[in-house]
Amino acid sequence: MNPVQQAATLSCVPRIGAGFRLQWEPAQNAHVLLYPEGLVKLNGSAGEILTRCDGARSVAELVALLEAAFSAQGLAPDVLAFLDMARAQGWISLARA
Repeated sequence: MNPVQQAATLSCVPRIGAGFRLQWEPAQNAHVLLYPEGLVKLNGSAGEILTRCDGARSVAELVALLEAAFSAQGLAPDVLAFLDMARAQGWISLARA
């Protein structure tokens, strides 16, 4: 897969960025992203999205999983906006399927 430098689309495949590790942190009662200089405490929505960024699922599949898990519809714009912000921060990388 080729890395994507443009805005996220439904066909992109997100994965956690190099140098970051996602884990549940009981002391924070939240998912966190660990990196050599520190950590990022994620809110619930960010944690739910990033736990599904496995480098195998497309954004469309990720959105479908979230909509099914939370009995919601129309999550794609919010997920895409979050993924663009996460990519800008280096938290994820995007590849074309």
